Formats: sequence, structure tokens, C-alpha cells
Amino acid sequence: MSQALSRSRIYFQQQKDRYLKVICLTGGLASGKSTVCSFLTEKGASIIDADKLGHRAYDPGTQAYREVIETFGEEVVAEDQNIDRNVLGGIVFEQPDELKKLTNIVWPEIRRLAELEIARLDAIYPDGIVVLEAAVLFEAGWEDLGDEIWVVIVDHDVAIERSMNRDGSNREAVEKKLDAQLTNEERISRSDIVIENNGDPEQLIDRVQLEWSRIS
Repeated sequence: MSQALSRSRIYFQQQKDRYLKVICLTGGLASGKSTVCSFLTEKGASIIDADKLGHRAYDPGTQAYREVIETFGEEVVAEDQNIDRNVLGGIVFEQPDELKKLTNIVWPEIRRLAELEIARLDAIYPDGIVVLEAAVLFEAGWEDLGDEIWVVIVDHDVAIERSMNRDGSNREAVEKKLDAQLTNEERISRSDIVIENNGDPEQLIDRVQLEWSRIS
């Protein structure tokens, strides 16, 4: 991690009025983030899933909901008045400018929801540990929300094989997704803890247990 980034996070964290320890967990496609979160949940950590917050960000009545409709039109509204994510996805798919418009709307709302959830958990479990799981942690600029950043990494070919086996995707589709993500090297350079997951699940759990023992 660069000294500039480290200083920025330290300054931000000094402004926080909380006692809860927050771990930001990230990683690429098929890296094993969900397995890590399941283990940490068993150990007593509270998990904040950025993907789930992303769904809440589109809830009718929210600022993001209104902005999405204003930006992309009434066609993205389903009969039940919720945002039709399939229609919206079709609009932004392989359209970087349109995708940027969407993330500029949704990512700030996800951050706001994450901050509210961290504050809520801090009031209930001031001595607890919270894990913010976010695949786009760095892209969205949320890394300053955590006291530590953990990244789960997996080799390119392993990620392809796992994703194909898990989702039934073809190799070309998986490679396209991976090419659109940050590289392992980019994530490692911005993280505090690096967890490699090229082996079996037991090896991954053993590695995570070491970090859990350190912070708990």
C-alpha cells in the first residue's frame, strides 16, 4: 500500500467516532470472498454485503431511484414500480459512458447505506468486528471505510475454471469479465492483508483463521 493512501486512511479514521473494527474485504471473480465471509460470520463477525446494499439503493422513493429514472428513462421501471435491473443492465452493458452514469448515481448511495449500517452496528456491538464485502471496493473509493483492507486473490486460470464450473459460463464470457476487473497486482498494492486462494477450501480457512486470531 502506498504511503499516501495509508496517510489518507489514517486521517479519515481519526475523524471517526466509533469503536467497532471494520474490515473491508474485496477480491475478483471466483476469488472466494463468500467463503471467507461465511467463515467470519461463524466466528461472530457482522457482514455488510455491498451487493445487497446495491439492491436497496434502487428502492422506490430513494434519491438514487429518482436519478436512475431521470437518467435512463421510464422504460427502466417495471410494473411493480421497482427498477427493472435487466432492462437497466441492457442499457449500460458494454457502454462505458452509460455505466459511468449509473455508478455515479448508485455508488454514493451504497456508501451512505454502508455508513449507516456501520453506525448501527457500532451502537449495538461496540467491541465487535464488521466486514464490508465489496467487489468494487477500490473502483468505488470505499476503502477508507475500513480499518484494514483484506483482498482474496486467485490465479487467472483458477478463476476461469472455478467460474465456469460454478456458473456454467463459457470461457470467453468469463475472460471478458476478468479483463474488465482490476488485476491482482492492483488490488494487492492497495491492500493491507493478502489472502491467496489457489488451493482447497481448508487451506483458505486456515489462512483466514490466522487473521481472525490476530484481530479478535
